[in-house]
Amino acid sequence: MNEQIWWFVARSSGIVAWVLVTLAVCWGLMVSTRAAAKASQPAEVMDLHRFFGGLAVTFTLIHLIGLVGDSYVHFGWAEILIPGASEWNPVAVAWGVVAFYLLVAVEATSLAMKKLPRPVWRNVHRMSLALYVFATVHGIQAGTDTNNSLYQMAMLASINVVAFLVVLLILTRRKAALKKTSDLNPSLPSV
Repeated sequence: MNEQIWWFVARSSGIVAWVLVTLAVCWGLMVSTRAAAKASQPAEVMDLHRFFGGLAVTFTLIHLIGLVGDSYVHFGWAEILIPGASEWNPVAVAWGVVAFYLLVAVEATSLAMKKLPRPVWRNVHRMSLALYVFATVHGIQAGTDTNNSLYQMAMLASINVVAFLVVLLILTRRKAALKKTSDLNPSLPSV
């Protein structure tokens, strides 16, 4: 067996986990903006959103196991669970550790959504954007594939799509708020 197998497992599962987080965030934003409602059934979009989130957790765990199993750079459980504990690129690794905790919080509250007060779930779920940012910064700073042009294009495309969907969400919510205000006050021009 190749002695670098754990490194390949850690590297590839980290990239796949990041792609899945990106897809989950994009699908969540499309549900929030109702952008996907015209393209397909909202329930199908929501199922995909949940599926991507669950797979992101799975591949993140594989990423962590691969890091602990690799012998080139020593990562023990403390290094992958405590921000700043790693001697190898501690800031870059800390971004990933915090992203992991955000991923766990978002997924756990999603699974318990029906048992939680809606504002609690919503506030924790909003941390998905921070999760995406932290995971992306981790991938840029700690990723060994950052010089790969395909990796760079995927990162840039992802950042642009997520930014577009966030702007769309802000504009959609603003338009809805203005419409609600104009409905409450008929003397204002409608949107």
